[in-house]
Amino acid sequence: MRVKATELSIPGAWEFLPQSFPDERGSLQICYDATVFADALGFELTVAQVNQSVSRRGVIRGVHWADVPVGQAKYVSCPRGAVLDVVVDLRVGSPTFGRHEVTRLDTVDHRAVYLSEGLGHAFIAIEEDSVVNYLCSARYTPTRERVVSVHDPELALTWPDDVTPILSTRDADAPTLADLRDAGLLPDYAECQRFYQTLRR
Repeated sequence: MRVKATELSIPGAWEFLPQSFPDERGSLQICYDATVFADALGFELTVAQVNQSVSRRGVIRGVHWADVPVGQAKYVSCPRGAVLDVVVDLRVGSPTFGRHEVTRLDTVDHRAVYLSEGLGHAFIAIEEDSVVNYLCSARYTPTRERVVSVHDPELALTWPDDVTPILSTRDADAPTLADLRDAGLLPDYAECQRFYQTLRR
């Protein structure tokens, strides 16, 4: 199989590991295979927007997500440098609510992570000028974008001790999970499940 798909411990989050084809010129990886994706998840990935970020070592981006329905699923890879990619379950009512999973994305294994609508996403760059590519299921809509603090003790996210975190003002001043839950701004697990079912029809 040219790409291996494995579901992570958080439902709706997947890791994709491509096979590498090296030769005297270098190497080739199939970083995304629509057939493998559809076989694993039961629907084809709609790509409405492709984003790319370049980050200094220590930059943390996240935890971000978009309101559901619609939301914004992401297929994330790192074609240069290395990042620790974090998926956070923010769906109220989910059996894994509040849990997170970390996957190293780099140019060694060329792994990618897919996170479905309603899941939060963050990463920290652990090498200089790390590039992250996002295949997004929906276009960026500022009024629907949300953020939760990466330092919230309830989330208990940990970052490497040898890296000085660099955050945007928006991310540094982000509200806590409790604040967002009290305000009714977190995704609802049942609503997310209904939305996923529409994708599989």
